[in-house]
Amino acid sequence: MRIVLVGPPGAGKGTQAAYLAKNLSIPHISTGDLFRANISQGTDLGRQAKSFMDAGNLVPDEVTIAMALDRMAQPDAENGFLLDGFPRNVFQAEALDKALTADGLHLDAVLDLEVDEDEVVKRIAGRRVCRNDSSHVFHVTYSPPKKPGVCDDCGGELYQRDDDSEETVRTRLEVYHTQTEPIIDHYREQGLVVTISALGKVAEVTKRAMAALEEGGRAA
Repeated sequence: MRIVLVGPPGAGKGTQAAYLAKNLSIPHISTGDLFRANISQGTDLGRQAKSFMDAGNLVPDEVTIAMALDRMAQPDAENGFLLDGFPRNVFQAEALDKALTADGLHLDAVLDLEVDEDEVVKRIAGRRVCRNDSSHVFHVTYSPPKKPGVCDDCGGELYQRDDDSEETVRTRLEVYHTQTEPIIDHYREQGLVVTISALGKVAEVTKRAMAALEEGGRAA
């Protein structure tokens, strides 16, 4: 299957992508991983991306598209892939459509993880990270530490990252609504969008997503 995963920040796309890709035996292709891999490997695209990032600018669509298409052309993606973070806007979506059509391929589904804004803010703004080890992550509501402000694992101080503040989260949501959400309508016109609720336990959402993908094209 060839799938695009969409949803607002805090919808759990990264977590669901990993589980779905494993269940479907297809590679999980995320924009973040593409940037890191190309930069660390010193590819031409990686050098281009780094030059923009170092200058504090967004990586141009053309560079992002080239990276994604190059990754999708690798042998492990021959029978399908799950795209996470790409396409990020309608221009990228149209470029993906064109590239797939040129190869005689097509997307099978666009999985839209639906969650309301208040829940997104609650999920992200409630995160607390250990200053000693950023892999130690807690949540004031969903997975609170035994002692407020103290990491259960190492006793380090827990803090809220700047990009997890409510103000920043709402700004990220506005960017999502303006730039990324329009691709849902773009793909809905093609009958590809499958919308599911991203609320509940991870396993429940994964099960819901797999059922929706099997049904194909119908909201669940």
